[in-house]
This record gives sequence, C-alpha cells and structure tokens, in this order.
Amino acid sequence: MTIAEGEGASTIDAQVAERVRASFARQNAMRLIRARLALVAHGRTEIHLPHWDGLEQQHGFIHGGVVGMIADSAAGYAAMTVAAPGASVLTVEYKMNLLAPADGEYLVARGAVVRPGRTLIVTRAEVFAIRDGQEILCALMQQTIMAMHGKEEK
Repeated sequence: MTIAEGEGASTIDAQVAERVRASFARQNAMRLIRARLALVAHGRTEIHLPHWDGLEQQHGFIHGGVVGMIADSAAGYAAMTVAAPGASVLTVEYKMNLLAPADGEYLVARGAVVRPGRTLIVTRAEVFAIRDGQEILCALMQQTIMAMHGKEEK
C-alpha cells in the first residue's frame, strides 16, 4: 500500500501549514531544481518536480541524488507538521532504495510521519515517476529527523 492509499484528507492548523510553506520557500536547493510544495497536511507533504534536462544523468533519467533530495524534503516537511511550535527539523539519517528509473514527465515525492516523537521523528517517503498519467514507484525512503527545540532556521 502506498502512503496516499487508505488515508483520508488530514486537516492542519493554518499557522503550521504557513510555517512549512515559508521554510520550503527558503530552500534555495528546491528552487534550483524547480521543485514545488504541492500538499501540506498533518503528518504528510507532497513535492512535485518537473523533468528537465538539467536534472538528468547520462541515461536521460532524473539523477538518483535529485530523487533523494525531494524524498528527504518531502519526509522532512511531513515531520515539521508534527514538530512542536518553535522547533526546526534536521535530517540525521535516511536509507533509500531506488526501485525503477526516475523517468517521467515529472516526479511526485510523498512524505509521511511514521512515528512522531519529541526529539526524533521517523518518516518515510515514496517517489513516483508520472508518465502518461500513470504512477511508477521509483524510490522508497525511511528517515530519522531530529526536532531542534528553540533553534530557528536562518
């Protein structure tokens, strides 16, 4: 079952959603690769990334490092939706499996919280290549996030 299956729409406090969106807007790396934050819900986010030639590796697929970038950010921002007010989040580790080439018109990274905690938040992400309206699962990631209380972003 994918992250989105079986899960209804989650409501989120407007201030939390705005804090997540403002943080995403400060991420120069996401702007550089043309990623956009398409969904912010309680414990979930979604990032969309168009396929363009600046992201490709030698076979014409989106580079695995870029797939990792959007998976890390989608799951990290999902963690931010459950972190305490005034806490920022930072990835401390992740493990990713690349399952299929990232070969579509665009990619969708869906991040979700698996286990929230005061200091450590465990998340996961799935990355799909969208081709001709069909989703092809190309990566799975599990991640640990550290909530840094009282530490604001720059």
